[in-house]
Amino acid sequence: MQRLLRRRDFLAAARGRSRAAQGAVVQLRRRADDGPARIGFTVTRKLGGAVRRNRIRRRLKEAVRLAAADHFRAGCDYVIVGRAATVDRPFAKLISDIISAVDYLHRPEAADNNAAGASGGRRLKQDSL
Repeated sequence: MQRLLRRRDFLAAARGRSRAAQGAVVQLRRRADDGPARIGFTVTRKLGGAVRRNRIRRRLKEAVRLAAADHFRAGCDYVIVGRAATVDRPFAKLISDIISAVDYLHRPEAADNNAAGASGGRRLKQDSL
């Protein structure tokens, strides 16, 4: 398992499929190669100062390291986005949130549900196009 470090990789994952859970949002991008899974972590400034954001990021990294790493697949990039609830979420539930989001994204029907586009699964009315 490797880390995502480049902005373009984060942006590419943001254009892929995503799944929101109470503790975090998981974004998935399938790459063309079969290299090891790459994971990036991000926390927006809206969630607080540097101390709070770093705490959220550390909790996410530890949750992935301890339990969720087995669920990531080769040839995929993942971005784990911290949420406000990440700080206070019990650690076992945080791990469960990440695992369930990753497993959901790998299900075949998840690709069909997100086919509506990057609008979070909402379908636009034909008249609004």
